[in-house]
Amino acid sequence: MVKDSGRKRLPPYVSYRTFYNFIERLEQGLPARIDRSYWGGSLSGSNGTQLMSALRFLGLIDASSTPTNQLRQLVLARGVQRTEILRQITSEAFGFLLQGSFDSQTATYAQLKEAFHNAFELTDSVSRKCVKFFVALASNAGMPLSPFITKRVRSMPSSTGTKSAMKRRWTKVKRNYQVLQNLEEIPSEMSWHEMLLAKFPTFDPSWSDEVKLGWLEAFDRLKLPTFSLTWSDEVKLKWFEAFDKLLERGFHKDKK
Repeated sequence: MVKDSGRKRLPPYVSYRTFYNFIERLEQGLPARIDRSYWGGSLSGSNGTQLMSALRFLGLIDASSTPTNQLRQLVLARGVQRTEILRQITSEAFGFLLQGSFDSQTATYAQLKEAFHNAFELTDSVSRKCVKFFVALASNAGMPLSPFITKRVRSMPSSTGTKSAMKRRWTKVKRNYQVLQNLEEIPSEMSWHEMLLAKFPTFDPSWSDEVKLGWLEAFDRLKLPTFSLTWSDEVKLKWFEAFDKLLERGFHKDKK
């Protein structure tokens, strides 16, 4: 199992299409280092961060973001040879699935999701993304998977329902934490985004990772907690996603 500084590194939950397109782009020329200056023009900060995390987990770049020999081989390979390299990458990176009684050819979707959760203690939404990436990668690697898994993944919507799911998670957070101000107590001269800030619960570092993620996924709020290196990789990635949203809307200009 891949670890970083003594902690488990999150399995890929970036879109597999993003990963696949990136590998195809590398066919045009492999840089000495894969950093933001290389991918920043084609990927958002959150997608780029998730992609970099995926490349490290798969052993395709090292801690300094330098391409490994395995990545060089993958980029140069074609056809059956590329499939074989992908199979090797998948077997090495997702070796935890080979432990215990898990059988990828007969397991159900729920069992696969539980395997990810038990190995990495992921939230439900992240587990789904990890499973989806793994299934796509394993399929490209020619690895046999249970039809109970592949049929379920194919039936999953790619983006439909994402916003409603975020609203449900944010509703859960709001139930657990009291909003201190009533609407009548907010001065009328405040701008609409300042009003939202006044109604938004203050980020609390003592919250569980699940609650922190729910807070960060509520992109309609207008402030972020100070980034902390002590957070889990999962919370760090959500922080970058939320920061990207603020940049897209231009609210950072109002921040001090």
